[in-house]
Amino acid sequence: MTQPVHAIKTNYHTHSTFCDGKETAEAMAQAAVRKGFQVLGFSSHAMYPFCNDWHIHAPDGYRAYLSEIGRLKEAYREQLEILCGFEADFIPGLTRPDKDDADGYGQFSPDFIIGSVHYVVGNGGYFEADGPLQETRERIGRYFDGDVRKAVSAYFASERQMLAESRFTILGHADLVRRQNPKDTEPLFDEEADWYTEELEKTADAIAQAGVIVEINTGGMARCNLAGPYPSPAFLRLLHARKVPVTINSDAHRSEYLDFAFDEALQTAREAGYTQLAWLDGRGIKFQDIG
Repeated sequence: MTQPVHAIKTNYHTHSTFCDGKETAEAMAQAAVRKGFQVLGFSSHAMYPFCNDWHIHAPDGYRAYLSEIGRLKEAYREQLEILCGFEADFIPGLTRPDKDDADGYGQFSPDFIIGSVHYVVGNGGYFEADGPLQETRERIGRYFDGDVRKAVSAYFASERQMLAESRFTILGHADLVRRQNPKDTEPLFDEEADWYTEELEKTADAIAQAGVIVEINTGGMARCNLAGPYPSPAFLRLLHARKVPVTINSDAHRSEYLDFAFDEALQTAREAGYTQLAWLDGRGIKFQDIG
């Protein structure tokens, strides 16, 4: 018999048409009610004050986003607690996910921030950690001299810098670069290599020092043909050993994926040694037993 998903059903990684999601925020809220969620956090892509095609546009887009999520909070308050957050990018020297920055995200008073590294800067350009497979390989060839180890290590170094320099709530898809190792495809790098394990250990130390929650993110399973969630079981065991709290998120861009593979994510947490999940509401961070 399948184990039930944790009693308090939550998701804090939700995209909508305010960024690169495929459905309106209200459609996502309606689906959350149907699926039995108690808390739904919206987390539109943000790179304040900059943007591209899949980020909120500053400043008017931020105002519209906050207004609409505020409206939904009130409209659905009897059925669902809705939180308003951002999935904010980190690019060294350009933008960072910091809730205490009064001139940046702090001015919008979000309920939470997910800090994520998508862009990995090299010599004269960048690659996207979750970019298309062939394009990523071409960019590593161009901007990292074809050195895959150097490129992957740069991803984790950027994540550690973000953790040291920013103040946010949840670390997004902590090993997103694994997007380049989908099922049934030649992997970009060996996840069993000693150098890669060393990167995970250093990053786990930085996560513990920062005091953030790590999401177990099923989005790569829904959209990118990954065999399991972010982070990998090996990474999750390192996080558990350092007493890093975790929560389960879907990184949903469509309503059908709001609770995608939550049972599997829950089992992954248990197998790593976790007996509790963190969850947020409007009053702060709490924990629930899953043992």
